[in-house]
Amino acid sequence: MADSSFDIVSKVERQEVDNALNQAAKEISQRYDFKGVGASISWSGEKILMEANSEDRVNAVLDVFQSKLIKRGISLKALEAGEPQLSGKEYKLFAEIKEGISQENAKKVAKLIRDEGPKGIKAQVQGDELRVSSKSRDDLQTVIALLKGQDFDFALQFVNYR
Repeated sequence: MADSSFDIVSKVERQEVDNALNQAAKEISQRYDFKGVGASISWSGEKILMEANSEDRVNAVLDVFQSKLIKRGISLKALEAGEPQLSGKEYKLFAEIKEGISQENAKKVAKLIRDEGPKGIKAQVQGDELRVSSKSRDDLQTVIALLKGQDFDFALQFVNYR
């Protein structure tokens, strides 16, 4: 009998982020507390640019965007926001979407699986993802439950379960 396996990845659906950004932009343009403060949110290359005329307002724009991401099922661990910076008369805040599991984070997850997971589980790093395999599907379910119980500083998804 062949081994069962699944992949651990950290990916974000770009279209969902785009939809959340568009919803946030619409809400910002309509909300009374954002009138006349020059608040906006948009793509700037691969990054997301938020602008407003005060530090509090630009943080409020970020808050609106984060709430839209949550409603669309995107983990906030995938969003890396910088600090507001004064640029002329406006405050700007850049944020980016992180994807992929770094080598060191993949090694941490693999070590956790080896140390605390059931015996006979194999975890191997493959680029920016991690393949976990075992003879028993129940062991794989145990590993998924173990990883969901952990609090990593990056988002995890489980794909290709077979």
